[in-house]
Amino acid sequence: MLLIGMFDSPFVRRVAVSMKLLDITFDHANWSVGRDFERIREYNPLGRVPTLVLDDGEALMESSAILDYLDESVGPERALLPRDGKDRRTALRLMAIATGTADKTVTQIYENAFRPPEKHHEPWLERCRKQVQSALVELDTQCAERMSSPWLLGERISQVDVTLACVFTFITDALTPTVKAADYPALGAATERCEKLSEFRSTRAD
Repeated sequence: MLLIGMFDSPFVRRVAVSMKLLDITFDHANWSVGRDFERIREYNPLGRVPTLVLDDGEALMESSAILDYLDESVGPERALLPRDGKDRRTALRLMAIATGTADKTVTQIYENAFRPPEKHHEPWLERCRKQVQSALVELDTQCAERMSSPWLLGERISQVDVTLACVFTFITDALTPTVKAADYPALGAATERCEKLSEFRSTRAD
């Protein structure tokens, strides 16, 4: 398998971490959506990452679809996302908040990176900042309520742990000093616990 995309993307990174946790071997194409746009389009017409190219040449797109495939491949006993019930609904809700927060962070990065300062729309940026802040407060609250368990859904690491950690690391790196890990102690602690694992250390962006 070939995973396309740089690990500075939380969406690419959560796929890479998941594959390592599930002992799924893959090659990594460290391609940028800017510099390598046309190369990526050979596998994904949108030129987006992550894209996972299977051994038979089939290309899977969007991290949620790729993660679903990975869970299906290893079976329900090893899957990182609960198959059904309240745990699954909780996981999907927290992951939706986290990935939505990452999207709002990317919006701010793109606004500053690709639009000249005189064309920045400050009301829109302020709206994005508020969305990120309120989402992080909610995720921090949810993590605080689950601190008595080893992981957010209980005794074993799940996709919720992976996704929240990848997203929070991305946000604190990208929006520093505006967003500080210390302001969200429970979310920060959950992220730090994950970042100590070899699967996370080996996928940190340089």
